[in-house]
Amino acid sequence: MPYTHKLDPEDSSSSELLIKQSHTAHSPNDTQNPRSQSSNKGLVFLTTLALGYVIYSISANKIFNLDAYRESVFEEARPAFLFQDNLDQDDSPYSIEEFSNPGNELYSNPPIEGNPDIPDGEGIVINSKQAFGKNGAVATDEARCSQIGVNALKEGGSAVDAAIASALCVGLLNSFSAGIGGGGFMLVRKPNGESDLIDFREMAPISATKDMFTKNITKAQIGGLSIAIPGEIKGFELAHKRYGKLKWSRLFEPTIKLARDGYKIGKMLGIHLKSLQNSLAESEAFKEVFFDANGNVLKEGDIAKRQNFADTLQKIADNGSDAFYNSELTSSMVGTIKKNNGILTEADFKSYRAITRKPLTLTYHNRKVITCPPPTSGSIFASIINILEGYNMKDLSNKAVNIHRMIEAFKFGYAQRSNLGDPAFINVEEVVKNNLSKDFAAERREKITDNTTHDYKYYEPDHDIDSQHGTTHLSVLDKDDMAVSLTSTINLLFGSRVMDKTSGVIFNDHMDDFSTPKLKNAFGLYPSPKNFIAPGKRPLSTTSAVIIENNGKVEFVLGASGGSRILTSTTQVFLNMVEFNSTLKQAVDAPRVHHQLLPEKLLVEPYYSDKILDGLRQRNHKLGTMNQGTSVVQGVRKLADGTFNSVSDGRKFGAPAAY
Repeated sequence: MPYTHKLDPEDSSSSELLIKQSHTAHSPNDTQNPRSQSSNKGLVFLTTLALGYVIYSISANKIFNLDAYRESVFEEARPAFLFQDNLDQDDSPYSIEEFSNPGNELYSNPPIEGNPDIPDGEGIVINSKQAFGKNGAVATDEARCSQIGVNALKEGGSAVDAAIASALCVGLLNSFSAGIGGGGFMLVRKPNGESDLIDFREMAPISATKDMFTKNITKAQIGGLSIAIPGEIKGFELAHKRYGKLKWSRLFEPTIKLARDGYKIGKMLGIHLKSLQNSLAESEAFKEVFFDANGNVLKEGDIAKRQNFADTLQKIADNGSDAFYNSELTSSMVGTIKKNNGILTEADFKSYRAITRKPLTLTYHNRKVITCPPPTSGSIFASIINILEGYNMKDLSNKAVNIHRMIEAFKFGYAQRSNLGDPAFINVEEVVKNNLSKDFAAERREKITDNTTHDYKYYEPDHDIDSQHGTTHLSVLDKDDMAVSLTSTINLLFGSRVMDKTSGVIFNDHMDDFSTPKLKNAFGLYPSPKNFIAPGKRPLSTTSAVIIENNGKVEFVLGASGGSRILTSTTQVFLNMVEFNSTLKQAVDAPRVHHQLLPEKLLVEPYYSDKILDGLRQRNHKLGTMNQGTSVVQGVRKLADGTFNSVSDGRKFGAPAAY
């Protein structure tokens, strides 16, 4: 009997009920002393986790070791940390309300029996969904889209077919982060072991200039001027021509049906619609789609329909990419962009080409690692893991040292990132060669001091480190050992916030991913000229899709969304599996840290122990909290017995599928 979307028994309704009771018992209206109230909330929350696990253990006929549980959670995950009492700075800090939110049961996670002692995470609280199958698996940040991908596999489609079908769906259901008005990268590992990168990154328009945003940088983020030439449809078409098995039109059918018949607003889309309702209400196109007849923004569970967008997808399904890049739809899109002060022309659309690049390969403890070349940041991922390979990361005698070393590797990596850019415009060969070099990594490792971190200058950045945003990621592995790690994006929430009413397309704001001259940062560093705007240039991306082989077979497929935090999230999930033999779910659920060199702040997710936090402070790290959902990992793993295991990161309420 095939496995289809088989979720693990840890999603306990009993635990969910207890969490609800915890949430109700300490409402924001309680009139206690705030610090006492926080401590009580934390105590109730941790207590309900313990009780939930007791119920789960009894129902599963498992033996529950209360002493072990108290040691691993009550002692390691203290209420003081939950409420930032011992943190120095906040970045949209968590609250107990967020932790006790029972939605999708993501925060009702009992401890996993036999969970290894992972040094970069204590007291797991995220409960990511997972699925198991015998033929293939898909992981996206939207359950309906994962299932659409698996349905394509069931019909005999390839991993590329499944990836395209799923990505089109994500572009509709999570239209705040991705869509055909944007672009991205598709890393493909073929059944014969060869690999390709399909680059469908957006391009600067023909009339773009390097100083076009020096007088008003906000125009790079919102409005027509922020829009780069979209690449997604050209990229999908190229990938399908090379690796597709199903008909091109078949890949569009599920998303067309959803757009035409109506779809429920998901949790994340509902959250972002609410947060940006005032801005979106200024656009008639957005109001027609995402507001009701009374002018109220749609919320989670409401039905949205996008008839015009369904018509656009149908035209592309019937006529290929020309329907998007060289048709009456193109004229409509260009007209809308110009009305919003943009400079894209029909000639820009006609000029766009998706291209293939040779992926980067390296080894990590006898495993083969495949990642992406520039203009992605795959070589930075390679640099980071090359540095860490020289340490005994399995030595758990001092976890703070291990985490500190990893953070230092992050900082050296991000310092190198400012030397990358579009290889059609700059020479990146030496930088990439160094990042892949074990000798270069050893030199960097020698500079890491176990007793302290350093001022940013120590890591020798040549230029400012640009922050990036948004994105969605999906991972696919099929029965023929074809793997796809795909990242798609429109950049900031709802991209440029420009939607063409005729086509229904929401456009990216990827001109913001370029560097702008003369804008010195707070540390006195100027932006990198290697990433300055030029006509036809593709901006640098933080994307770092990864495929890992073991003994010639795909072992797991990884990637993340989350802009500048993609690199650090992908690295930590990778290390959790390779170094500490954690399951994919354990690796994704574990708390994470993030440092990108500038600003000089270490962001941490909750549930690290005070001991570890103090150890990091003693090494002069300045700590701040990392808010939920800023980076989300999607992964697929092939187990030793041939079972496919897919996991969608609970930080974005996604769910995978398998069969």
